Amino acid sequence: MQLIKKIFAFPQIIYLFIPIIIIILLFTNLLSNAVEISSIEFIGEATLPKGLIFKKTEVGGLSGITYDPKSNLYYAISDDRGQKAPARFYTLKIDLSKGSLQKGGVVPVSVTTLVNENGQTFRPGETDTEGIALTNKATVFISSEGDAGKLINPFIKEFSLSSGREIATLPIPNKFLPDKSSQKGIRNNLAFESLTITPDKKHIFTATENALIQDGVAAKPNIGSPCRILQSNLLNNQPEKEFIYQTEPVTPFLDLIGKFASGLPDLLALDNQGHFLSLERSFTGLGFAISLFQVSLEGADDIHKIDSLLAVDSKNIKPVQKKLLLDLRTLDVLLDNIEGLTLGPKLPDGQQSLILISDNNFNSLQRTQILAFKIKIETPLIRLLRRLIPNLNH
Repeated sequence: MQLIKKIFAFPQIIYLFIPIIIIILLFTNLLSNAVEISSIEFIGEATLPKGLIFKKTEVGGLSGITYDPKSNLYYAISDDRGQKAPARFYTLKIDLSKGSLQKGGVVPVSVTTLVNENGQTFRPGETDTEGIALTNKATVFISSEGDAGKLINPFIKEFSLSSGREIATLPIPNKFLPDKSSQKGIRNNLAFESLTITPDKKHIFTATENALIQDGVAAKPNIGSPCRILQSNLLNNQPEKEFIYQTEPVTPFLDLIGKFASGLPDLLALDNQGHFLSLERSFTGLGFAISLFQVSLEGADDIHKIDSLLAVDSKNIKPVQKKLLLDLRTLDVLLDNIEGLTLGPKLPDGQQSLILISDNNFNSLQRTQILAFKIKIETPLIRLLRRLIPNLNH
């Protein structure tokens, strides 16, 4: 009889621990909303017609993209320096309603010209707009690389979504600004390509595409470059932290023309705890190498008080953590100059979409290419449950 009682008492112990386990799991989830991408699947490609003219402007140079879930529209910034038309961004429709991106599934619906605080268009060469990020105030922040050769500073400015008028300018730390000596600051055309805002809209991040002059070498064949991530607080519009992002060394493939370029063209904030997607792009002499990485600021050292990495022992500085998510060269797609990425809408099956876009450099040999992916984003709670219950995915 005692044995029978023990047998029937055992499940009661389990029932006692179930609420405790649930509380622990919920508490763990409350402590951290960090997310992780557990899978990625290519779901289609579209290209815009070459030389497409829309509302008297040539559509091209699309270097950054951001998504507006309220309107199901995308805003893509052109890096035209005012040679084809004044600085501008395009509003695009991208049709993912069938769970994939089909040819002809991307169409421009409007173009917005950027104007300064005085309502005037920017002068040719004054801007090199590369990154764009949507706020919750019907505005967008836009980053410009500036022009180191002409001592034109990079910027991050906020613009009205409807009128394109400049609203505010974020201060940029002096270490990023070029000077006459060419001994510090951004390298030309290797500055603020990226721009992203956290989901809670409290922080904005950009990064140099390659190292600042005083931080190290630009990327070369088989040599990466230490980029700086710049974090600014949108509650007071002030810069507050900086981190090292080391790009991957890339091996050229049949570099017949002797040209090589590699760097960090975009970042995408996945949560409010410092987790991102990053896009690395290289021109290898014969085509493009494009890779997506999962990035975490956890454990990375804040270097905003260090003006030059070359002036300190940088071996002891911890960069951001990176993990390769996808090498796009494994896809059956002829890759172009991919420079921008954004999360899109939920797909019909409930999974999250991801959009990448290319800058065609207004070159007749290149294309404005849009790639779509399906990604699975997991919270810490789901990851923990999957570890505790191995058959959860089945």
